[in-house]
Amino acid sequence: MPRVDVELRIAAPPDQAWAAVADVESYPGCMDNVESVTVIERGDTRHRTTAWSVHLKGSVLRWTEAEVLDHGARRFDFRQVTGDLGDFSGYWAVAPAGPAHSTVSLRVDFDIGIPLLAEMLNPVASDALRENAEQMLRALERRLGAADTDAGARR
Repeated sequence: MPRVDVELRIAAPPDQAWAAVADVESYPGCMDNVESVTVIERGDTRHRTTAWSVHLKGSVLRWTEAEVLDHGARRFDFRQVTGDLGDFSGYWAVAPAGPAHSTVSLRVDFDIGIPLLAEMLNPVASDALRENAEQMLRALERRLGAADTDAGARR
C-alpha cells in the first residue's frame, strides 16, 4: 500500500500545536483545500467519527473516518470507514522540536481501490496526497503564527 509522510517544524509549543491539530472542525477556516470536516459522533474524549470533504487536484474527495486520539502522546490515528478510496488510514502527530517549537507529522497509507489501475494511478495519487498534506501543514503553521501574533498583541 502506498504511503505519504510529511512533517513540518512549527514555531509553536507542542501543546499549542496539538490543540490546533486535534481541532479538525476548524480546518475549513484555515485550509483552502479542506471544504468541510464535521464530527458526526463522539464516543468519549479519545474516540470520534468525522466526515471530510477535501479538494484534491480538481476533484472533491469525501470520506468518513474513525479517529482515536491520544492526547498524552499528542497523536491521533485515523481509518476510513466509508469513502472514495479503497483504503485510507494514517495519523497526525506532534513532537517537541526544541524550545517553543514542534514538529507536526502527517502519515497517510492509501489504496485507490482499483487494482487494475493501481500501478498507473498510485504515483499520481501519492503526489496529489503529498501536496495536499503539505498545504494542510503550512496552513496549520500560518494559523499558529497568527494565534501567536494575536496572543502577543494582548500582552
